[in-house]
Amino acid sequence: MRLTLSVVPQGPIFYDQFGSLLGSGVFNSDGEMWKFHRTMTRPFFSKERVSDYDIFDRHAEVIIKAMKKRMGDGYPVEFQDAVSRFTLDSATEFLFGKDVNSLGAGLLYPPPSSSSSPFTASPPQTENKTDFIPSHPSNLCAQSFLEAQELTGFRTRYGMHWRLFSGEFWADEVGKRRKVVESGFVEPVLGELMREGKGKKEEEGKEETFLDHLARCTEDKQIIRDKLLNMLVASRDTTASLLTFAVYQRPDIEKRLREEIYEALGRSDKKPTYEIIKEMKYLRAFLNETLRLYPPVPFDGRSSTTATVLYSKSGPPVYIPEGMKCLYSIFLMHRRKDLWGPDALEFDPDRFLDERSHKYLTPNPYIFLPFNAGPRICLGQQFAYNEASYFLIKYLLAENVDNGPLMYVKPPEEWARAQEEGRKEMEGTTKGRDKVMFTMHLTMAVRGGLWVRMKSLGKGSDLEDA
Repeated sequence: MRLTLSVVPQGPIFYDQFGSLLGSGVFNSDGEMWKFHRTMTRPFFSKERVSDYDIFDRHAEVIIKAMKKRMGDGYPVEFQDAVSRFTLDSATEFLFGKDVNSLGAGLLYPPPSSSSSPFTASPPQTENKTDFIPSHPSNLCAQSFLEAQELTGFRTRYGMHWRLFSGEFWADEVGKRRKVVESGFVEPVLGELMREGKGKKEEEGKEETFLDHLARCTEDKQIIRDKLLNMLVASRDTTASLLTFAVYQRPDIEKRLREEIYEALGRSDKKPTYEIIKEMKYLRAFLNETLRLYPPVPFDGRSSTTATVLYSKSGPPVYIPEGMKCLYSIFLMHRRKDLWGPDALEFDPDRFLDERSHKYLTPNPYIFLPFNAGPRICLGQQFAYNEASYFLIKYLLAENVDNGPLMYVKPPEEWARAQEEGRKEMEGTTKGRDKVMFTMHLTMAVRGGLWVRMKSLGKGSDLEDA
């Protein structure tokens, strides 16, 4: 992480695998092009911009209202899909000045109950279920966006020979899906901007969008398209992954979060501000612990342009020859007991607040890399923290709403038995500990989605006791 970008760039194999989706954007470039993208992006992610919570508030209100209505009708909600819509609408409004209204398409309904379904009973059939619109433009674009990421992730499994095994030898399937995303998300707002003219003065009181900012920096439409697609990948799926894995944690932690929220906000309609959220130490520790055990981007890699040596305090130096592709797993690093202590596999937000933080993290901050580190550290880090914090606060304070039973695709029972028996093959892994199955394209997600039910908070509930 501390090596210069000239020594460990992304590398030609990475460019080839990701080019159809990311183009020459910031995540798929090095050298002068990478510097250009970083320089162009950095001013827009200032503290003032990423701390404006109006966007988060509007979209959080819409999605929570929709979730409550759906559950009031007797159906569970696919939380992973719901927060993906929240982050997509928030991101597109932040980037483009207008959202794509993916929440307007409605929420998913659960599949019919079957032996392979996570449900124990069929949902009630009292509704015509007309409030979900599969053909909504945002659904078509979001599905193409997901498929493009899944296909790109599939390419990475086969190195430089991915065309032989990915089914893309004769056609660029990722590129086809990117065109759908561009036509639905990017081209309409880009065309509107170009019609207005780059030199047009800003309207009185109108705040500059990221798209306006890009148009001032370059006239190259392809660079703008690539940049926007890169930012969509970063701002939609990563925060949605964080929120999904955050919600399925233990109820006792949820109660403690509520207590901190009520202490900070009281029971009025007071909205969270940057200053208030900054003081909510347990909420930040909770998000950090979620990012530690469930990093949205669990794997990464670099290529060496020159021979170099990596030194370690706990082992011999490692020689890296020129042209070597180096892969590393953030997921596994975050679960190592030699880096995080004997309880590294346990979900415990307090490790970021007590002496364990000073013992392990403070002397070696590079053991915690959910946002990367060094020159390529994520510019949207604070945007993600602010968005996730704001949504969780609104979600946990939703009137008469609480997490009920969760439904998901469960891991094999054999894993849990192996953990209980302490089998050697389970050492250093959380197989059998985690309640859900993971899946991954460019970011990590819950396989099959995370279906949740909400229940009213009555007397004696967390709301009364907080």
